[in-house]
Amino acid sequence: SRFRDDSELMRLQPDTWTTVSPLFAQALTVARDAAEWTAGLVDPTVGQAMRDLGYDRSYRLITRDGPAVTVVRPPGGWQRIAIDGLRVKAPAGLDLGATAKGLAADLAVARVSEVCESVLVSLGGDIAVAGSRPWPVLVTDTADPDSTDQSGQVITLYAGGLATSGTRARRWTRGGQLIHHLLDPRTAMPAEGPWQTASVLGDTCVLANAASTAAIVSGTGAERWLRERGFSARLVADDGSVVTVG
Repeated sequence: SRFRDDSELMRLQPDTWTTVSPLFAQALTVARDAAEWTAGLVDPTVGQAMRDLGYDRSYRLITRDGPAVTVVRPPGGWQRIAIDGLRVKAPAGLDLGATAKGLAADLAVARVSEVCESVLVSLGGDIAVAGSRPWPVLVTDTADPDSTDQSGQVITLYAGGLATSGTRARRWTRGGQLIHHLLDPRTAMPAEGPWQTASVLGDTCVLANAASTAAIVSGTGAERWLRERGFSARLVADDGSVVTVG
Protein backbone atom coordinates (compact mmCIF):
# COMPACT_ATOMS: atom_id res chain seq x y z
CA SER A 1 0.00 0.00 0.00
CA ARG A 2 1.25 3.47 -0.85
CA PHE A 3 -0.80 4.77 2.10
CA ARG A 4 1.24 2.96 4.76
CA ASP A 5 4.70 4.18 5.65
CA ASP A 6 5.62 0.71 6.95
CA SER A 7 4.84 -1.05 3.66
CA GLU A 8 7.62 -2.49 1.54
CA LEU A 9 6.41 -0.39 -1.36
CA MET A 10 6.90 2.85 0.57
CA ARG A 11 10.30 1.79 1.91
CA LEU A 12 11.72 1.35 -1.59
CA GLN A 13 14.22 4.02 -2.59
CA PRO A 14 13.62 5.08 -6.22
CA ASP A 15 15.93 3.46 -8.76
CA THR A 16 17.87 1.64 -6.04
CA TRP A 17 18.30 -2.12 -5.80
CA THR A 18 16.49 -3.39 -2.69
CA THR A 19 16.01 -6.87 -1.26
CA VAL A 20 12.30 -7.55 -0.67
CA SER A 21 10.05 -10.37 0.52
CA PRO A 22 8.96 -13.13 -1.88
CA LEU A 23 5.37 -11.81 -1.77
CA PHE A 24 6.39 -8.29 -2.75
CA ALA A 25 8.66 -9.57 -5.50
CA GLN A 26 5.73 -11.60 -6.84
CA ALA A 27 3.35 -8.61 -6.66
CA LEU A 28 5.81 -6.37 -8.48
CA THR A 29 6.49 -9.02 -11.12
CA VAL A 30 2.75 -9.42 -11.76
CA ALA A 31 2.35 -5.63 -12.07
CA ARG A 32 5.24 -5.34 -14.52
CA ASP A 33 3.98 -8.28 -16.57
CA ALA A 34 0.50 -6.70 -16.76
CA ALA A 35 2.03 -3.47 -18.01
CA GLU A 36 4.00 -5.29 -20.68
CA TRP A 37 1.03 -7.43 -21.72
CA THR A 38 -1.26 -4.37 -22.07
CA ALA A 39 1.46 -2.35 -23.84
CA GLY A 40 1.40 0.19 -21.02
CA LEU A 41 -2.36 0.71 -20.77
CA VAL A 42 -1.96 -0.56 -17.20
CA ASP A 43 1.12 1.05 -15.64
CA PRO A 44 2.11 0.53 -11.97
CA THR A 45 4.16 3.75 -11.92
CA VAL A 46 1.23 6.21 -12.00
CA GLY A 47 1.36 6.75 -8.23
CA GLN A 48 2.88 10.23 -8.40
CA ALA A 49 0.21 11.40 -10.85
CA MET A 50 -2.47 9.90 -8.61
CA ARG A 51 -1.06 11.81 -5.64
CA ASP A 52 -0.91 15.08 -7.61
CA LEU A 53 -4.58 14.65 -8.54
CA GLY A 54 -5.54 14.34 -4.87
CA TYR A 55 -5.58 10.58 -4.24
CA ASP A 56 -2.82 10.86 -1.65
CA ARG A 57 -4.35 8.75 1.15
CA SER A 58 -6.91 6.00 1.61
CA TYR A 59 -9.99 6.88 -0.43
CA ARG A 60 -12.20 7.17 2.64
CA LEU A 61 -9.91 9.95 3.91
CA ILE A 62 -9.18 12.02 0.82
CA THR A 63 -10.55 15.54 0.44
CA ARG A 64 -13.51 15.19 -1.90
CA ASP A 65 -13.29 18.78 -3.16
CA GLY A 66 -10.23 21.00 -3.45
CA PRO A 67 -8.32 23.57 -5.48
CA ALA A 68 -7.53 23.10 -9.15
CA VAL A 69 -4.69 20.78 -10.07
CA THR A 70 -1.67 22.69 -11.38
CA VAL A 71 1.01 20.04 -11.89
CA VAL A 72 0.67 16.32 -12.62
CA ARG A 73 3.86 14.29 -12.79
CA PRO A 74 3.97 11.67 -15.56
CA PRO A 75 4.41 7.97 -14.76
CA GLY A 76 7.95 6.88 -14.02
CA GLY A 77 7.59 4.18 -16.66
CA TRP A 78 7.02 0.45 -16.11
CA GLN A 79 10.01 -0.33 -18.34
CA ARG A 80 12.28 0.94 -15.53
CA ILE A 81 11.15 -1.81 -13.17
CA ALA A 82 13.90 -4.42 -12.77
CA ILE A 83 13.56 -7.68 -10.87
CA ASP A 84 16.33 -10.16 -10.07
CA GLY A 85 15.00 -12.80 -7.71
CA LEU A 86 14.29 -10.95 -4.47
CA ARG A 87 16.22 -7.86 -5.55
CA VAL A 88 14.11 -5.20 -7.22
CA LYS A 89 14.54 -1.69 -8.56
CA ALA A 90 11.74 0.68 -9.57
CA PRO A 91 11.12 4.37 -10.22
CA ALA A 92 9.22 6.59 -7.81
CA GLY A 93 5.44 6.45 -7.83
CA LEU A 94 4.63 2.75 -7.58
CA ASP A 95 0.93 1.92 -7.27
CA LEU A 96 -0.02 -1.74 -7.57
CA GLY A 97 -3.76 -1.14 -7.37
CA ALA A 98 -4.54 -2.54 -10.81
CA THR A 99 -3.14 -5.98 -10.02
CA ALA A 100 -2.49 -6.54 -6.30
CA LYS A 101 -6.10 -7.13 -5.26
CA GLY A 102 -6.61 -9.62 -8.09
CA LEU A 103 -3.40 -11.37 -7.08
CA ALA A 104 -4.63 -11.55 -3.48
CA ALA A 105 -7.87 -13.18 -4.65
CA ASP A 106 -5.97 -15.71 -6.76
CA LEU A 107 -3.59 -16.57 -3.91
CA ALA A 108 -6.45 -16.94 -1.44
CA VAL A 109 -8.38 -19.26 -3.75
CA ALA A 110 -5.30 -21.38 -4.35
CA ARG A 111 -4.73 -21.78 -0.61
CA VAL A 112 -8.34 -22.48 0.34
CA SER A 113 -8.86 -24.93 -2.53
CA GLU A 114 -6.26 -27.17 -0.89
CA VAL A 115 -8.84 -28.01 1.79
CA CYS A 116 -12.21 -27.15 0.19
CA GLU A 117 -13.87 -28.76 -2.80
CA SER A 118 -15.13 -25.45 -4.17
CA VAL A 119 -14.29 -21.88 -3.24
CA LEU A 120 -15.13 -18.35 -4.28
CA VAL A 121 -13.20 -15.32 -2.99
CA SER A 122 -14.46 -11.80 -3.61
CA LEU A 123 -12.28 -8.84 -2.65
CA GLY A 124 -14.22 -5.68 -3.34
CA GLY A 125 -15.66 -7.19 -6.51
CA ASP A 126 -12.49 -8.90 -7.70
CA ILE A 127 -13.57 -12.54 -7.80
CA ALA A 128 -11.58 -15.75 -8.12
CA VAL A 129 -13.07 -19.26 -8.06
CA ALA A 130 -11.85 -22.84 -8.11
CA GLY A 131 -13.34 -26.31 -7.72
CA SER A 132 -16.27 -28.27 -9.09
CA ARG A 133 -19.18 -26.00 -8.18
CA PRO A 134 -20.57 -23.36 -10.58
CA TRP A 135 -21.18 -19.98 -8.93
CA PRO A 136 -23.98 -17.61 -10.01
CA VAL A 137 -22.72 -14.02 -9.87
CA LEU A 138 -24.74 -10.84 -10.39
CA VAL A 139 -22.82 -8.36 -12.52
CA THR A 140 -24.34 -4.92 -12.06
CA ASP A 141 -23.40 -1.27 -12.38
CA THR A 142 -23.54 0.66 -9.13
CA ALA A 143 -21.22 2.91 -7.18
CA ASP A 144 -22.81 1.80 -3.92
CA PRO A 145 -21.48 -1.52 -2.54
CA ASP A 146 -24.49 -1.74 -0.20
CA SER A 147 -27.06 -1.20 -2.95
CA THR A 148 -30.00 -3.60 -3.11
CA ASP A 149 -30.46 -2.92 -6.83
CA GLN A 150 -30.72 -6.31 -8.52
CA SER A 151 -30.67 -5.06 -12.10
CA GLY A 152 -27.83 -6.36 -14.19
CA GLN A 153 -26.82 -9.72 -15.58
CA VAL A 154 -26.35 -13.01 -13.77
CA ILE A 155 -23.51 -15.13 -15.12
CA THR A 156 -22.29 -18.56 -14.07
CA LEU A 157 -18.66 -18.64 -13.08
CA TYR A 158 -16.96 -22.04 -13.29
CA ALA A 159 -13.27 -21.18 -13.02
CA GLY A 160 -10.77 -18.35 -13.19
CA GLY A 161 -11.61 -14.79 -12.29
CA LEU A 162 -14.01 -11.90 -12.82
CA ALA A 163 -13.17 -8.24 -12.24
CA THR A 164 -14.89 -4.92 -12.77
CA SER A 165 -13.16 -1.59 -13.27
CA GLY A 166 -15.12 1.63 -13.37
CA THR A 167 -15.09 5.40 -13.14
CA ARG A 168 -18.08 5.83 -10.82
CA ALA A 169 -17.02 4.48 -7.45
CA ARG A 170 -13.88 6.50 -6.65
CA ARG A 171 -14.41 10.09 -7.75
CA TRP A 172 -13.61 13.51 -6.36
CA THR A 173 -13.27 17.09 -7.67
CA ARG A 174 -10.43 19.55 -7.97
CA GLY A 175 -11.21 23.08 -9.07
CA GLY A 176 -14.65 21.92 -10.18
CA GLN A 177 -13.14 19.18 -12.38
CA LEU A 178 -14.45 15.67 -11.78
CA ILE A 179 -11.58 13.20 -11.33
CA HIS A 180 -11.61 9.42 -11.05
CA HIS A 181 -8.94 6.91 -10.10
CA LEU A 182 -8.40 5.13 -13.43
CA LEU A 183 -5.56 7.06 -15.04
CA ASP A 184 -4.43 6.89 -18.63
CA PRO A 185 -0.64 6.48 -18.38
CA ARG A 186 -0.27 8.24 -21.73
CA THR A 187 -1.69 11.49 -20.35
CA ALA A 188 -1.32 11.00 -16.56
CA MET A 189 -4.94 12.13 -16.34
CA PRO A 190 -8.20 10.25 -15.71
CA ALA A 191 -9.07 8.02 -18.66
CA GLU A 192 -11.60 9.47 -21.06
CA GLY A 193 -14.00 7.35 -23.06
CA PRO A 194 -17.55 6.09 -23.38
CA TRP A 195 -17.46 3.44 -20.63
CA GLN A 196 -18.27 3.83 -16.96
CA THR A 197 -17.65 0.16 -16.10
CA ALA A 198 -15.99 -2.84 -17.68
CA SER A 199 -16.49 -6.35 -16.26
CA VAL A 200 -14.17 -8.99 -17.69
CA LEU A 201 -13.73 -12.76 -17.31
CA GLY A 202 -10.20 -14.14 -17.27
CA ASP A 203 -8.25 -17.30 -16.59
CA THR A 204 -7.17 -15.62 -13.34
CA CYS A 205 -8.45 -12.66 -11.37
CA VAL A 206 -5.19 -10.82 -12.09
CA LEU A 207 -5.77 -11.22 -15.81
CA ALA A 208 -9.41 -10.13 -15.52
CA ASN A 209 -8.46 -7.09 -13.45
CA ALA A 210 -5.72 -5.97 -15.82
CA ALA A 211 -8.02 -6.45 -18.82
CA SER A 212 -10.91 -4.52 -17.27
CA THR A 213 -8.61 -1.59 -16.44
CA ALA A 214 -7.07 -1.67 -19.92
CA ALA A 215 -10.56 -1.67 -21.45
CA ILE A 216 -11.52 1.53 -19.63
CA VAL A 217 -8.23 3.20 -20.57
CA SER A 218 -8.50 2.17 -24.23
CA GLY A 219 -11.82 4.03 -24.51
CA THR A 220 -13.56 3.64 -27.85
CA GLY A 221 -11.17 0.82 -28.74
CA ALA A 222 -12.20 -1.35 -25.77
CA GLU A 223 -14.50 -3.72 -27.68
CA ARG A 224 -11.89 -4.47 -30.31
CA TRP A 225 -9.12 -4.76 -27.71
CA LEU A 226 -11.09 -7.32 -25.70
CA ARG A 227 -12.37 -9.26 -28.71
CA GLU A 228 -8.92 -9.62 -30.28
CA ARG A 229 -7.66 -11.17 -27.05
CA GLY A 230 -10.57 -13.57 -26.67
CA PHE A 231 -12.16 -12.07 -23.55
CA SER A 232 -15.78 -12.19 -22.52
CA ALA A 233 -16.86 -8.84 -21.09
CA ARG A 234 -19.76 -6.57 -20.20
CA LEU A 235 -19.27 -2.87 -20.90
CA VAL A 236 -21.63 -0.22 -19.56
CA ALA A 237 -21.61 3.12 -21.34
CA ASP A 238 -22.01 6.50 -19.67
CA ASP A 239 -25.64 6.58 -20.85
CA GLY A 240 -26.34 3.22 -19.18
CA SER A 241 -26.45 1.15 -22.35
CA VAL A 242 -24.78 -2.26 -22.22
CA VAL A 243 -22.45 -3.87 -24.76
CA THR A 244 -21.24 -7.45 -24.38
CA VAL A 245 -18.15 -9.02 -25.93
CA GLY A 246 -17.55 -12.74 -26.31
